Amino acid sequence: MSVSSSIGSVHVRAPGKINVYLGVGGRHDDGYHALATVFQAVSLYEDVIARPASDFSISVSGLDDPDTVPLDDRNLAMRAAKLLAAAADYDGGVALEIRKQVPVAGGMGGGSADAAAALVACDALWGTGFSQARLHELAARLGADVPFALHGGTAVGTGRGDQLNPALARGRFDWILVTSDEGLSTPVVYERLDALRAEEGAFADDPPLSLDVPVPVLQALRSGYAEELARTLFNDLQAAAVDVRPDLDEAIQLGVRSGALQGIVSGSGPTVALLCADPESAQHVQAQLRESGVESLHVHGPVPGARIIS
Repeated sequence: MSVSSSIGSVHVRAPGKINVYLGVGGRHDDGYHALATVFQAVSLYEDVIARPASDFSISVSGLDDPDTVPLDDRNLAMRAAKLLAAAADYDGGVALEIRKQVPVAGGMGGGSADAAAALVACDALWGTGFSQARLHELAARLGADVPFALHGGTAVGTGRGDQLNPALARGRFDWILVTSDEGLSTPVVYERLDALRAEEGAFADDPPLSLDVPVPVLQALRSGYAEELARTLFNDLQAAAVDVRPDLDEAIQLGVRSGALQGIVSGSGPTVALLCADPESAQHVQAQLRESGVESLHVHGPVPGARIIS
Protein backbone atom coordinates (compact mmCIF):
# COMPACT_ATOMS: atom_id res chain seq x y z
CA MET A 1 0.00 0.00 0.00
CA SER A 2 1.39 3.39 -0.94
CA VAL A 3 1.17 6.34 1.41
CA SER A 4 1.68 10.04 0.83
CA SER A 5 2.48 13.12 2.87
CA SER A 6 0.95 16.57 3.07
CA ILE A 7 3.07 17.63 6.07
CA GLY A 8 5.75 20.27 5.51
CA SER A 9 8.31 18.85 7.95
CA VAL A 10 8.66 16.81 11.14
CA HIS A 11 11.22 17.57 13.86
CA VAL A 12 12.20 14.68 16.15
CA ARG A 13 14.63 14.72 19.07
CA ALA A 14 16.32 11.52 20.33
CA PRO A 15 18.76 11.11 23.24
CA GLY A 16 22.23 9.71 23.54
CA LYS A 17 22.82 6.99 26.12
CA ILE A 18 25.17 5.80 28.80
CA ASN A 19 25.69 2.14 29.61
CA VAL A 20 25.68 2.08 33.40
CA TYR A 21 26.36 -1.64 33.23
CA LEU A 22 27.75 -3.64 30.30
CA GLY A 23 28.54 -7.34 30.52
CA VAL A 24 29.99 -8.92 27.37
CA GLY A 25 30.09 -12.65 26.66
CA GLY A 26 32.64 -14.41 24.50
CA ARG A 27 32.74 -14.11 20.72
CA HIS A 28 30.53 -16.62 18.93
CA ASP A 29 30.97 -18.15 15.49
CA ASP A 30 28.71 -15.50 13.94
CA GLY A 31 31.07 -12.80 15.20
CA TYR A 32 28.65 -11.42 17.79
CA HIS A 33 28.91 -11.34 21.56
CA ALA A 34 26.10 -11.92 24.03
CA LEU A 35 25.40 -8.74 26.00
CA ALA A 36 23.71 -7.83 29.25
CA THR A 37 23.49 -4.09 29.65
CA VAL A 38 21.60 -1.30 31.33
CA PHE A 39 21.04 1.74 29.14
CA GLN A 40 20.18 5.15 30.49
CA ALA A 41 19.07 7.89 28.11
CA VAL A 42 20.62 11.26 28.97
CA SER A 43 19.93 14.89 28.11
CA LEU A 44 22.31 15.15 25.18
CA TYR A 45 20.27 15.03 22.01
CA GLU A 46 20.30 14.49 18.28
CA ASP A 47 17.74 16.49 16.28
CA VAL A 48 16.44 15.11 12.98
CA ILE A 49 14.18 17.14 10.69
CA ALA A 50 12.44 15.26 7.89
CA ARG A 51 11.04 17.03 4.82
CA PRO A 52 9.23 15.62 1.79
CA ALA A 53 11.44 14.85 -1.22
CA SER A 54 11.40 12.69 -4.32
CA ASP A 55 14.67 11.00 -3.33
CA PHE A 56 16.67 10.29 -0.16
CA SER A 57 19.29 12.75 1.11
CA ILE A 58 21.00 13.77 4.35
CA SER A 59 22.65 16.94 5.58
CA VAL A 60 24.52 17.15 8.89
CA SER A 61 25.49 20.09 11.09
CA GLY A 62 27.18 20.42 14.47
CA LEU A 63 30.41 18.67 13.45
CA ASP A 64 33.98 19.92 13.66
CA ASP A 65 34.89 17.52 10.85
CA PRO A 66 32.00 16.96 8.40
CA ASP A 67 33.77 13.92 6.92
CA THR A 68 33.22 11.91 10.13
CA VAL A 69 29.57 11.21 9.27
CA PRO A 70 28.69 9.54 5.94
CA LEU A 71 25.86 10.96 3.86
CA ASP A 72 24.99 7.76 1.99
CA ASP A 73 23.67 4.30 2.89
CA ARG A 74 26.41 3.88 5.49
CA ASN A 75 24.47 6.39 7.60
CA LEU A 76 22.04 4.65 9.97
CA ALA A 77 19.46 7.41 9.58
CA MET A 78 19.46 6.95 5.81
CA ARG A 79 19.12 3.20 6.23
CA ALA A 80 16.29 3.73 8.72
CA ALA A 81 14.36 5.94 6.30
CA LYS A 82 14.77 3.49 3.42
CA LEU A 83 13.82 0.55 5.63
CA LEU A 84 10.62 2.27 6.71
CA ALA A 85 9.83 3.26 3.13
CA ALA A 86 10.19 -0.35 2.00
CA ALA A 87 8.08 -1.63 4.89
CA ALA A 88 5.34 0.92 4.15
CA ASP A 89 5.52 0.58 0.35
CA TYR A 90 6.23 4.32 0.16
CA ASP A 91 7.51 5.32 -3.26
CA GLY A 92 8.78 8.81 -2.39
CA GLY A 93 11.86 9.97 -0.52
CA VAL A 94 12.87 12.26 2.32
CA ALA A 95 15.39 15.01 2.98
CA LEU A 96 16.85 14.45 6.45
CA GLU A 97 18.59 17.26 8.31
CA ILE A 98 20.60 16.01 11.29
CA ARG A 99 21.77 18.42 13.99
CA LYS A 100 24.33 16.57 16.08
CA GLN A 101 25.24 17.03 19.73
CA VAL A 102 26.14 13.47 20.72
CA PRO A 103 29.85 12.77 20.04
CA VAL A 104 30.57 10.78 16.87
CA ALA A 105 32.05 7.33 17.63
CA GLY A 106 31.87 8.26 21.31
CA GLY A 107 30.14 5.19 22.74
CA MET A 108 26.92 7.14 23.36
CA GLY A 109 24.80 5.87 20.49
CA GLY A 110 24.56 9.09 18.49
CA GLY A 111 24.14 7.31 15.16
CA SER A 112 21.52 5.04 16.72
CA ALA A 113 19.65 8.09 18.03
CA ASP A 114 19.68 9.49 14.49
CA ALA A 115 18.20 6.24 13.18
CA ALA A 116 15.48 6.14 15.84
CA ALA A 117 14.61 9.78 15.17
CA ALA A 118 14.49 9.13 11.43
CA LEU A 119 12.04 6.24 11.94
CA VAL A 120 9.71 8.39 14.06
CA ALA A 121 10.03 11.41 11.77
CA CYS A 122 9.40 9.52 8.55
CA ASP A 123 6.51 7.57 10.08
CA ALA A 124 4.85 10.89 10.93
CA LEU A 125 5.83 12.62 7.68
CA TRP A 126 4.52 9.84 5.48
CA GLY A 127 1.52 8.98 7.64
CA THR A 128 2.43 5.31 7.75
CA GLY A 129 0.80 4.90 11.18
CA PHE A 130 3.10 2.10 12.32
CA SER A 131 2.71 0.95 15.91
CA GLN A 132 5.49 1.37 18.46
CA ALA A 133 6.02 -2.39 18.33
CA ARG A 134 6.46 -2.31 14.54
CA LEU A 135 8.91 0.59 14.77
CA HIS A 136 10.80 -1.35 17.44
CA GLU A 137 10.99 -4.35 15.09
CA LEU A 138 12.48 -2.17 12.35
CA ALA A 139 14.83 -0.48 14.81
CA ALA A 140 16.20 -3.85 15.94
CA ARG A 141 17.18 -4.61 12.34
CA LEU A 142 19.35 -1.49 12.29
CA GLY A 143 21.50 -2.18 15.37
CA ALA A 144 21.45 -3.02 19.05
CA ASP A 145 21.24 0.57 20.32
CA VAL A 146 18.50 1.80 17.98
CA PRO A 147 15.51 0.26 19.82
CA PHE A 148 16.65 1.85 23.06
CA ALA A 149 16.99 5.30 21.46
CA LEU A 150 13.41 4.82 20.31
CA HIS A 151 12.13 4.15 23.85
CA GLY A 152 14.56 6.02 26.12
CA GLY A 153 14.35 6.01 29.90
CA THR A 154 16.30 3.22 31.57
CA ALA A 155 16.22 -0.32 30.21
CA VAL A 156 17.88 -3.69 30.42
CA GLY A 157 19.20 -4.94 27.09
CA THR A 158 20.03 -8.60 26.48
CA GLY A 159 20.82 -10.78 23.47
CA ARG A 160 22.81 -8.40 21.31
CA GLY A 161 21.47 -5.56 23.41
CA ASP A 162 18.30 -5.19 21.33
CA GLN A 163 15.98 -7.26 23.54
CA LEU A 164 14.70 -4.52 25.87
CA ASN A 165 12.87 -4.56 29.16
CA PRO A 166 12.16 -1.30 31.02
CA ALA A 167 14.06 -0.85 34.29
CA LEU A 168 12.70 1.23 37.14
CA ALA A 169 15.01 4.13 37.92
CA ARG A 170 13.74 6.53 40.56
CA GLY A 171 14.77 10.16 40.66
CA ARG A 172 17.49 11.84 38.65
CA PHE A 173 21.09 10.86 38.03
CA ASP A 174 23.63 13.56 37.17
CA TRP A 175 26.58 12.82 34.93
CA ILE A 176 29.61 14.75 33.75
CA LEU A 177 30.76 13.65 30.31
CA VAL A 178 34.37 13.98 29.24
CA THR A 179 34.32 13.69 25.46
CA SER A 180 37.17 13.21 23.02
CA ASP A 181 38.08 14.84 19.73
CA GLU A 182 39.20 11.42 18.48
CA GLY A 183 36.62 8.65 18.13
CA LEU A 184 37.18 5.02 19.07
CA SER A 185 36.10 2.20 16.76
CA THR A 186 33.68 -0.25 18.36
CA PRO A 187 35.01 -3.24 16.33
CA VAL A 188 38.57 -2.37 17.41
CA VAL A 189 37.55 -2.35 21.08
CA TYR A 190 35.75 -5.68 20.79
CA GLU A 191 38.74 -7.19 19.00
CA ARG A 192 41.02 -5.98 21.76
CA LEU A 193 38.66 -7.44 24.38
CA ASP A 194 38.79 -10.82 22.61
CA ALA A 195 42.58 -10.63 22.46
CA LEU A 196 42.90 -9.76 26.15
CA ARG A 197 40.61 -12.63 27.08
CA ALA A 198 42.53 -15.06 24.88
CA GLU A 199 45.71 -14.06 26.69
CA GLU A 200 43.98 -14.71 30.02
CA GLY A 201 42.23 -17.88 28.88
CA ALA A 202 38.75 -16.48 29.56
CA PHE A 203 35.79 -17.72 27.49
CA ALA A 204 38.15 -20.08 25.71
CA ASP A 205 35.73 -22.99 25.16
CA ASP A 206 32.00 -22.35 25.24
CA PRO A 207 30.90 -18.75 25.85
CA PRO A 208 27.37 -18.31 27.22
CA LEU A 209 24.60 -17.50 24.75
CA SER A 210 22.93 -15.13 27.20
CA LEU A 211 23.92 -13.04 30.18
CA ASP A 212 22.02 -11.37 33.01
CA VAL A 213 22.35 -7.96 34.66
CA PRO A 214 23.30 -8.42 38.33
CA VAL A 215 20.48 -7.74 40.79
CA PRO A 216 22.45 -5.09 42.76
CA VAL A 217 22.57 -2.88 39.64
CA LEU A 218 18.77 -2.93 39.34
CA GLN A 219 18.35 -2.38 43.08
CA ALA A 220 20.64 0.66 42.91
CA LEU A 221 18.58 2.16 40.08
CA ARG A 222 15.34 1.56 41.97
CA SER A 223 16.78 3.21 45.07
CA GLY A 224 17.34 6.47 43.23
CA TYR A 225 20.59 7.02 45.14
CA ALA A 226 23.61 7.89 43.04
CA GLU A 227 25.93 6.60 45.77
CA GLU A 228 24.44 3.10 45.42
CA LEU A 229 24.58 3.17 41.62
CA ALA A 230 28.22 4.30 41.73
CA ARG A 231 29.16 1.08 43.51
CA THR A 232 27.67 -1.03 40.72
CA LEU A 233 28.96 0.78 37.60
CA PHE A 234 30.70 -1.76 35.36
CA ASN A 235 31.80 -2.12 31.75
CA ASP A 236 33.46 -5.25 30.35
CA LEU A 237 34.74 -3.18 27.41
CA GLN A 238 36.51 -0.68 29.65
CA ALA A 239 39.76 -2.61 30.02
CA ALA A 240 40.01 -2.98 26.25
CA ALA A 241 39.15 0.67 25.61
CA VAL A 242 41.72 1.81 28.18
CA ASP A 243 44.30 -0.55 26.67
CA VAL A 244 43.84 1.24 23.34
CA ARG A 245 43.47 4.69 24.95
CA PRO A 246 45.22 4.92 28.37
CA ASP A 247 44.10 8.56 28.67
CA LEU A 248 40.56 7.33 29.36
CA ASP A 249 41.60 5.90 32.72
CA GLU A 250 43.40 9.16 33.47
CA ALA A 251 40.13 11.04 32.82
CA ILE A 252 38.24 8.73 35.20
CA GLN A 253 40.82 9.16 37.95
CA LEU A 254 40.86 12.95 37.50
CA GLY A 255 37.06 13.01 37.69
CA VAL A 256 37.02 11.04 40.94
CA ARG A 257 39.69 13.30 42.43
CA SER A 258 37.51 16.24 41.38
CA GLY A 259 34.57 14.93 43.39
CA ALA A 260 32.73 12.44 41.17
CA LEU A 261 31.42 9.33 42.90
CA GLN A 262 32.74 7.06 40.17
CA GLY A 263 33.52 7.05 36.47
CA ILE A 264 33.05 4.63 33.62
CA VAL A 265 33.84 4.40 29.92
CA SER A 266 30.51 4.69 28.09
CA GLY A 267 30.00 1.67 25.85
CA SER A 268 33.05 1.16 23.65
CA GLY A 269 34.28 4.68 24.43
CA PRO A 270 35.96 7.07 24.25
CA THR A 271 33.41 9.17 26.18
CA VAL A 272 33.95 8.96 29.95
CA ALA A 273 30.84 9.29 32.14
CA LEU A 274 31.34 10.53 35.71
CA LEU A 275 28.45 9.92 38.09
CA CYS A 276 27.89 12.70 40.61
CA ALA A 277 25.85 12.85 43.81
CA ASP A 278 23.52 15.66 42.67
CA PRO A 279 23.35 18.66 40.30
CA GLU A 280 25.43 20.87 42.61
CA SER A 281 28.16 18.23 42.91
CA ALA A 282 28.17 17.84 39.12
CA GLN A 283 28.70 21.57 38.69
CA HIS A 284 31.60 21.43 41.17
CA VAL A 285 33.22 18.52 39.31
CA GLN A 286 32.81 20.34 36.02
CA ALA A 287 34.47 23.45 37.46
CA GLN A 288 37.37 21.39 38.86
CA LEU A 289 37.89 19.70 35.52
CA ARG A 290 37.87 23.05 33.77
CA GLU A 291 40.62 24.26 36.10
CA SER A 292 42.62 21.22 35.01
CA GLY A 293 42.12 22.16 31.36
CA VAL A 294 39.47 19.51 30.68
CA GLU A 295 36.18 20.58 29.10
CA SER A 296 33.08 18.53 29.89
CA LEU A 297 29.30 18.40 29.64
CA HIS A 298 26.73 18.16 32.43
CA VAL A 299 23.78 15.91 31.56
CA HIS A 300 21.14 14.03 33.49
CA GLY A 301 19.00 10.95 33.05
CA PRO A 302 16.80 9.20 32.53
CA VAL A 303 15.02 11.12 29.75
CA PRO A 304 12.42 9.97 27.16
CA GLY A 305 13.33 8.41 23.83
CA ALA A 306 12.71 9.73 20.31
CA ARG A 307 9.89 12.30 20.40
CA ILE A 308 8.27 14.65 17.91
CA ILE A 309 9.14 18.27 18.77
CA SER A 310 7.24 19.93 15.94
